[in-house]
Amino acid sequence: MAVDFLSMSDLGSIPLSERFAKIKRNLIAGNEKAVADSFYRLLSQLRKEADRIAAAGPDIIPTIDYFDIHDPTKVAVFRDALKRRGVAIIRRVVPSNVALSWKEETQEYLRHNPSTRGIPAHDPQLYELFWSPGQVRARADSRLLEVQRFIMRIWNSSDEDALVSGNHPVSYADRIRMRRPGDMSLAAGPHIDNGSVERWEPDGYGRAGTYASIFRGQWEDYDPWDSSTRLGVTSDLYNSVSSCSMFRMFQGWLSLSSISPGCGSLHVCPMLHLTTAYLLIRPFFSPRFKSGPNFLHENNWNLHVAQNSVIQGAVPGRGIQELSEALHPHLRLGKTMVPIPRVEPGDYVLWHPDAVHAVDGIHAGLKDASVLYTPACPLTQTNALYLARQRRAFLLGRPAPDFLSEGGWNGEHMHMGRPGTQDVSDAGGEEGLRSMGLLPWDEKGVSGPAERELLRQANAILFPDRFDMMGPRRVKRI
Repeated sequence: MAVDFLSMSDLGSIPLSERFAKIKRNLIAGNEKAVADSFYRLLSQLRKEADRIAAAGPDIIPTIDYFDIHDPTKVAVFRDALKRRGVAIIRRVVPSNVALSWKEETQEYLRHNPSTRGIPAHDPQLYELFWSPGQVRARADSRLLEVQRFIMRIWNSSDEDALVSGNHPVSYADRIRMRRPGDMSLAAGPHIDNGSVERWEPDGYGRAGTYASIFRGQWEDYDPWDSSTRLGVTSDLYNSVSSCSMFRMFQGWLSLSSISPGCGSLHVCPMLHLTTAYLLIRPFFSPRFKSGPNFLHENNWNLHVAQNSVIQGAVPGRGIQELSEALHPHLRLGKTMVPIPRVEPGDYVLWHPDAVHAVDGIHAGLKDASVLYTPACPLTQTNALYLARQRRAFLLGRPAPDFLSEGGWNGEHMHMGRPGTQDVSDAGGEEGLRSMGLLPWDEKGVSGPAERELLRQANAILFPDRFDMMGPRRVKRI
């Protein structure tokens, strides 16, 4: 449920099994010189970008207003900046009074159901809550679903037959956080979700060739926004407690309060392409001298002749990739991790699944910092399969499938005021019902044969009594 961050000094000194040394050797076999040359090109770019980020600060985070997402000129500027930075804020997606009402509904729900679990156990602020009225209304809201479709259009597919559609947002039920002033328990250092050593393993991200160009020494050719290279990924090979079973094109949260930098907010490293390339190549290199004025200079860093088994910041079963200035010095995280600008209730914060992010170590503000975790997930085969399980959890009031615990927690099964299908319909109509897997997708108006096939498969997965892979079942009349 929550991940305790290991100290980076400990992580850096942990050799993994010898299997990982072999994996590293195989990844760059035959391309050693190209990888070395690419690493040195990358270090030059990192120096320039780190200085640019340090000078700009939070202003470097792309922002657009909800009422401008149909303005081609503003969208073009926003899109270019987001593709480079990997993080964005969309303002006023939901009116502030509506966002605040969702928080108040959740607080009322908690008052009526005091048995609800949370983290930390002695002073809950991250609640094991998935089906409160406010959460259900938010996920079904037409404005939020519209913005998710808008933001997922940033992605592309190099395979026209890939079964993925950002035009059909799928709801992923996550928790709600109401962090109180002075809290330090929900701090999180720089990290990336969606896997750890899996990024290097052939059965992890290697199955889809997600990072193949980087390991060939051609990191400039890597496209972080190619969805087709994400569909075959296995991001959790070790049954991690913090894994996500859905493909999220964007992680994100909807703000339910005013949150300023330093007050329980998010920090990001807004150079997506460069951080990904560096993170993946870094384990193949070591410094000749571990200190001194030229420590970061290219001449001080050599490709290992015989690869060791260390992958800085990665441990099997952790579920996340951790980063630090000590282990990833060229990222200069002390300068490049910037707080996002102040957000208001109804603002939507989103970041790429490979974006480096962190959470304030202490909430130094005077009021709560409340957010509803609402990622943007496309329709895929895997997401449809998970959605079928999540739908059952919703109908039964059980925890969402990725958040099942071993402690016998039955979730909201007996909670007073728990919403049902009609509440989803009231909040979001047919669109909201489809996003929760409660109504089949309509195949009219699809963009091509691949999307049509995907909708057929999703409907067959979710409604096997009404559809098969060829479409609606034909019932023979007698």
